[in-house]
Amino acid sequence: MDTASASPHRRLWALALPILLTNLTTPIVGLTDTAVMGHLDGPVHLGAVSVGAMIFTFVAWSFGFLRMGTTALTAQALGSDDASEERAVLARGLAVAGAIGAVLLVLIVPITAAALALVDPSPEVAGEAETYLLIRGWAFPITLANYALLGWLFGEMRPRAALVQQVSIYTTNVVLDLLFVLQLDMTADGVALASALAEGVGLAVGAALAARHLRRRGGRWERARLLDLAAARRLLGLNRDLFVRTVVLQLAFAWFTAVGARFGDTVLAANAVLLQFLVFSAHALDAFAFAAEALVGTSVGARNPAGVAAAGRVAALWSGIAAAGFAIVYFVAGQPVIAGLTDLEEVRAAAGTYLAWAAPLPIVAVWSYLLDGMFIGATWTGALLKAMVLSFAAFAVAVLTLTPSLENHGLWLALHVFFVARAVTLAAFLPGRLVALGASGGETVAVR
Repeated sequence: MDTASASPHRRLWALALPILLTNLTTPIVGLTDTAVMGHLDGPVHLGAVSVGAMIFTFVAWSFGFLRMGTTALTAQALGSDDASEERAVLARGLAVAGAIGAVLLVLIVPITAAALALVDPSPEVAGEAETYLLIRGWAFPITLANYALLGWLFGEMRPRAALVQQVSIYTTNVVLDLLFVLQLDMTADGVALASALAEGVGLAVGAALAARHLRRRGGRWERARLLDLAAARRLLGLNRDLFVRTVVLQLAFAWFTAVGARFGDTVLAANAVLLQFLVFSAHALDAFAFAAEALVGTSVGARNPAGVAAAGRVAALWSGIAAAGFAIVYFVAGQPVIAGLTDLEEVRAAAGTYLAWAAPLPIVAVWSYLLDGMFIGATWTGALLKAMVLSFAAFAVAVLTLTPSLENHGLWLALHVFFVARAVTLAAFLPGRLVALGASGGETVAVR
């Protein structure tokens, strides 16, 4: 479908639906790893893979700006109809990914040692988790390159190609998991090797799809653009803001977990179960945010603030409807879902006690997801970082003032405060940004 000539709703769904499918395939790798490890003797293998995967994901996703920043810059180049710049953005993103990945390779041993010291698992789990990380760590450059390539495909309005790339990773991982663990009697080392090889397959598939698109799109590889220091500085500045913003976001959730642990193992486990509700809905609702990111990026590239506002309105409508649907399902089916996630009666009971806080979170959180996508697409990352810092401060005040008397109820209330603060601060920055965009060459839009 020609999304440029379609209605705003059709344009959004043409992007959002493949992204939704892409996002919902993300948990497949973790589920497969858990399933194959869960059928081995003893809990050590499963614990080792869980710890190792958590550490790898934390380190790798700290550089998730490679996905977000590349999408934004690519969409803006597409909006300005500059095919050569689209090529240059891809090359810069892959170069930055390769450089960071090389540094992580050099530091993989001390990173592994430091992370395991912080997590402090049992010696048996630590030994196998170390093996996992030292094998999978070789895929750091490939994983980061896949982030950049995925972001570029999103920015080029090629979400179906992005879906094919991600499905190739997950399918390969599942097949190799079954081969290495169930057929070749490997353990955490087999799971790590499967994940690393699957990332390599995904990079090859994504590169082939990108090359085919570039042949159709046209443009040239221009040495001057590739070596443009101003463009490189812009990319690094954009990535710096997104990196710090992502770290602050991760710190908020890490603090949520740490504070919950003070209320006992049962509450800690109950919070972990309920957070799965948020994680699942976030993966789905992010599809609309990613679509808005691409649409906003093209509108900014075309100096069209009306397009930014229109993309925001349409994405807000469908995001709100989807979020309300998740909340209703969680209220109605929350208890059976909890029962399916844990067999421990005390954890089920505790999770049921706090379900009323978790169930409405999709409605509370969706606006921050949407505004994040809009600001990333417009490369307004300075404002995005300021909003995250202010929101973290609001979260900190809420945690410190509410948890002494309300305990875990206060902690969940503080999480609601965090999401509300993110939406409110970003919304406060939005009108001025649209006015500035209009003044720079487009039509000024009043935002209500």
